[in-house]
Amino acid sequence: MYEVRFHGRGGQGAVMAAQALASAAFQEGGYATAFPFFGAERRGAPVLAFTRIDKKKIYRKTQVQEPDFVVVLDESLIEGVNVVEGLKKGGIVIVNSAKSPGEIDVGMDVKLATVDATSVALEVLKQPATNSAILGAFAKATGLVKIESIEKGIIQIFGDRLGPKVGDLNAKAARTAYDRTVVGESHGHRVLTTAKKWLPDVSEMPIGAASLPMKTEAGLVGPGSFVENKTGSWKVFHPEYDKEKCTMCNFCWFYCPEGCIYRKEDRMEFDMEYCKGCGICANECPADALKMVR
Repeated sequence: MYEVRFHGRGGQGAVMAAQALASAAFQEGGYATAFPFFGAERRGAPVLAFTRIDKKKIYRKTQVQEPDFVVVLDESLIEGVNVVEGLKKGGIVIVNSAKSPGEIDVGMDVKLATVDATSVALEVLKQPATNSAILGAFAKATGLVKIESIEKGIIQIFGDRLGPKVGDLNAKAARTAYDRTVVGESHGHRVLTTAKKWLPDVSEMPIGAASLPMKTEAGLVGPGSFVENKTGSWKVFHPEYDKEKCTMCNFCWFYCPEGCIYRKEDRMEFDMEYCKGCGICANECPADALKMVR
């Protein structure tokens, strides 16, 4: 049996990727199961998804603790999550990154493949949905399933839910990523630590909504706890500010859903540690003083 663990963020499609991989294995006459695990169920929060593939029926329903392959849809997760935890000897890691395999440090010496799945998605799909592209990289790096089977699996899973045209485009993204994937070696120097719990248990929760933030093993919880979770690493685009065009109308400040924009006497300032790159500020700016850049 082969076991695959997907690391992604809410909204990146890790669950659909796991299901499409299972469908691809089925196309080749195998058995497969796929299922997710959610922590904090919100867009951008870390999520896990799992796929098991075998030549015989699969009865195991637990989470994958010792994967043969690890797929990382968001490179920023490597900073806060031990993505290689439990990885079997000889296992392979696939990362969405513009870097070469040797530039990625996951904390251990391992065979590692990289592909700039975000660029592929923007090019082919016109949006940063990397789940189909990363499956093309998986096929190239592991050889576990053929790229043709990956394409069929994507067309089935994505096409059934989002329509045939979307299925075909995502299959194209997988093929493009397959051709651009670089397979190499990564040498780990990062100190591996046990990941924090995503949610505190009931005994750690502050009493009442008006309580002050309190420290737990999971970090800060309660009102104002967002300051510890620097969500800026989640974004694909960020606002670029042109002070000369700015009329100080404050529309960007008013509309920013994250409160990342601050008014100064003669300019606006942007906190990129928390900006998620939604683009609302640029859309609302009447002076065209903001544009979203990669």
